Amino acid sequence: MAIPQDSVKPEIRPWPALWALVLGFFMILVDSTIVSVATPAILEDFGSDVGTVVWATSAYLLAYAVPLLITGRLGDRVGPKKLYLTGLALFTLASVWCGLTNTIELLIVARVFQGLGASMMTPQTMAVITRIFPPDQRGRAMSLWGATAGVATLVGPILGGVLVDSLGWQWIFFINAPVGVVGFVLALRLVPDLPTHQHKFDLIGVVLSAVGLFLLVFGIQEGQKYDWGQIKGPITVWSLIIAGLVVLAAFVFWQSRTRGEPLLPLGLFKDRNFSLANVAITTVGFAITAMAFPLMLWAQAVRGLTPTRSALLLVPMAVISGALAPFVGRLVDRTPPRFIAGFGLLCCSTSLFWMSQVIEPDMPIWELLLPIALLGVANGFMWAPIGTTATRNLPLHQAGAGAGVYNTTRQVGAVLGSASIAVLMESRLAHNLPVAAGGTPAGEGFSAGQLPAMIRPGFSDAMAQSLVLPALVLLIGLAAALMFTAPSHLKKQPAESAQPADQTT
Repeated sequence: MAIPQDSVKPEIRPWPALWALVLGFFMILVDSTIVSVATPAILEDFGSDVGTVVWATSAYLLAYAVPLLITGRLGDRVGPKKLYLTGLALFTLASVWCGLTNTIELLIVARVFQGLGASMMTPQTMAVITRIFPPDQRGRAMSLWGATAGVATLVGPILGGVLVDSLGWQWIFFINAPVGVVGFVLALRLVPDLPTHQHKFDLIGVVLSAVGLFLLVFGIQEGQKYDWGQIKGPITVWSLIIAGLVVLAAFVFWQSRTRGEPLLPLGLFKDRNFSLANVAITTVGFAITAMAFPLMLWAQAVRGLTPTRSALLLVPMAVISGALAPFVGRLVDRTPPRFIAGFGLLCCSTSLFWMSQVIEPDMPIWELLLPIALLGVANGFMWAPIGTTATRNLPLHQAGAGAGVYNTTRQVGAVLGSASIAVLMESRLAHNLPVAAGGTPAGEGFSAGQLPAMIRPGFSDAMAQSLVLPALVLLIGLAAALMFTAPSHLKKQPAESAQPADQTT
């Protein structure tokens, strides 16, 4: 008799393995938010310009996002544990390199290697969850994975502020060394060696996907810097974006025609839930990234809060999200995902609309904590059901490919959110603020807590109005989530319920 593909070997201990993976995943997410707090200190230390220093973040983002499709598929071939450990070692060594650099150029190069390490690790966490947990337990596992993202969102800025203020910006990178070593040892001992699938590697697909994603992400990420116009010579921002889309279209065409093993099996999208989950997570990545910019700018520039105190505003979100994780995890394994994910996306959109209506220069802080608390409820109900639904019905030998696609769409959504909110904030600031001599907005050039009283209302209004964009984008994700179908293991429950109840516990 054939062994069910979802069966899990008894010697595999899935929960210890998951905790080992979560530690590395947590480090990646913390590092993606911690650097933004240190940007002013890096700027001052290197005596560089803002545009160059921002590349320390842009380089990491590009190196992280572009290879995800490839590293997800590569995990299926060489094994998720082996690729995860390789990525963790590269990420940890690159972190130390970042802290030791003495020029901004070397820091940017080191951040590229950091991003490459992160791109190797991220898809493997989802792939291992899919492969070592039975279907009726994946919801709880993915809830832990999602709660990790919520806690890291809080810890990153706070830890960054403390380290920069006390030890210097270099320690936001040095802190990764001991965490990386512990994470490596735990993963080496606790994560099982899973069977690999020795298929041919689609080299043409690798080149097309890498070039297409690079052009698209680079164009979006740098669009604001070049005012969405000319970069150099005949090269413009829009020519890069269009070229990226054309190359990605060629990649999809190639995937549909290749007779070997495609990098992106288009058959994945025959699973309705997988396709819809990718739409939903793109909007979540967009919204979560976009909402942080206007909220933190308002807190620092209008209310004069330090970066650390600004980050403390997110405490209710992280606490509520973490507290809900076990409950939601059990719910995901027993309830159709469209209800849970739909509720979470609705709460998230409502929270951002709420914030856009209450943000004022002199508002009591406790009024802002209410929609932030609702955002915690949203985070608790969004991540687990969307992530679980994306990969639950996929064949196990395609878990890595599915995880790569899912994480790629999430990351591209984040890039779109970052670029779009920057354009919208600039537009609303230009509309709401008076123009100073020289033709620049009166608020430009002021740091946190130094905005003159006369322009704080206009600046505050601009940030509030910008929050409407991610709230609207989330409604697209809500529509996608409401179209989820019940997973196969839930469809079997009515038939099983007719049988005598199992007396074992």
